[in-house]
Amino acid sequence: MAATLQELLDERGNTVEMLRNSRLGTYIYPVVPAEFTNWRREQKAWRETAVLYDQSHHMVNFFMSGPGALQLLSDTGINSFANFPVNVAKQFVPTASNGGVIGDGILFHEAENDYVYVGRAPAANWLQFHAETGGYDVETRYDDRSPSRPYGAAVQREYYRFQIQGPNAWAIIEKLAGGEVEKVKFFHMGEMTIAGENVRTLRHGMAGAPGLELWGPYEQHGKIRDAILEAGAEFGIEPCGSRAYSSNTLESGWIPSPLPAIYTGGDIERRYREWLPANSYEAINALAGSFVSDSIDDYYVNPWELGYGSFVKFDHDFIGREALEQIDPERQRKKVTLAWNDEDLAKILASPLDREGPGYQFFDLPNANYGSSNYDAVIDADGNTVGLSLFTGVTANEKRGLSLATVDRDVPIGAEVRVVWGEPDGGSGKTTVEPHEQIAVRAVVSPVPYAETARTEYHGGWRTTGQA
Repeated sequence: MAATLQELLDERGNTVEMLRNSRLGTYIYPVVPAEFTNWRREQKAWRETAVLYDQSHHMVNFFMSGPGALQLLSDTGINSFANFPVNVAKQFVPTASNGGVIGDGILFHEAENDYVYVGRAPAANWLQFHAETGGYDVETRYDDRSPSRPYGAAVQREYYRFQIQGPNAWAIIEKLAGGEVEKVKFFHMGEMTIAGENVRTLRHGMAGAPGLELWGPYEQHGKIRDAILEAGAEFGIEPCGSRAYSSNTLESGWIPSPLPAIYTGGDIERRYREWLPANSYEAINALAGSFVSDSIDDYYVNPWELGYGSFVKFDHDFIGREALEQIDPERQRKKVTLAWNDEDLAKILASPLDREGPGYQFFDLPNANYGSSNYDAVIDADGNTVGLSLFTGVTANEKRGLSLATVDRDVPIGAEVRVVWGEPDGGSGKTTVEPHEQIAVRAVVSPVPYAETARTEYHGGWRTTGQA
């Protein structure tokens, strides 16, 4: 029986087929209730009043401490670390030696020589591998995400992690603080007191207007949450369930789950696959969508394709630098939003009532993704593939079906393309898929972020050109 990812790949032979037929199903945002009121109301709250996101359970916390921690980060990240002082955070993006993105997340510089990466597993796993095998003077701790299905068992994390976001967020923050709170620079950290407890803060803006991310010991989760909701009641705050939370990115423009570019490559990637267990995220990740290639390399995306081009800084040596230096940024695909045609989407949504044929692949609301990494083909009028649609759903704020995509550089804003919804040959063996037909959905190539409030009010670069 395979013990490592490499052994599993050797056993299965075809990486694409292995991942396309994974029995894992969709990516679950665990523990937090699906809805507190309903997903439409919760989506509208982040645009109209305020929302409380509970991010305590669906991400990995990977702690790095010691004099070698910064070198570890510099050696693995495309970002510059020439200036990364304490109490500042940045979006951290590592790449494989082929230049393909591993993943991304938020990196917090909490104290001298103390860093925390917060995000999905691929980047955390990559960091842990290099910390353990690269000879760095660093101590690490892996606080894994909560179980997808805890079945009533007690769940324990090191931190609770909340965000207060929306146009009324700052009024709530100042009520909690009992006075005026300085709006520190974006992605800068601070502290405040809530319900008698010291709380760490990060200036953030997921919903467009200024807001804060808050964290502290997990034992204080309920106490801090209750205090926030009590203070925010007069300002219309809504607790956000996991169902609405996962759709926020449709408006803000962040693509959360590219396939980690580690299934091929050189010596580094092979050693990594021999280190990863056969039950790791990378081994059981469910690859979904209409784009199917014989080569797993065709699923890799580089930083420019995801909108991270401005993060790439050649002021240091890092894994993937040589490959990225060979890339012409002006010839890479670009990140866009695709606004789906209402009539075509209505056909898909009505499909469960089709009593004549197999219907179309089920489109869940508001997050329609049915794998961990989602790849739908974007085609032009002649049927040529001009891009990949990577995250799909519906937003009550825009009253539209949207997907986040990367398309050929010469496809202009305003052009009409087609998104092929559903998998070929009736579908794969994923548990989220039943026999279905494909449909080519008309879609208009649109800006990213799609929401005007996000485009005009986000900190310069956030979600668009990036914060390196």
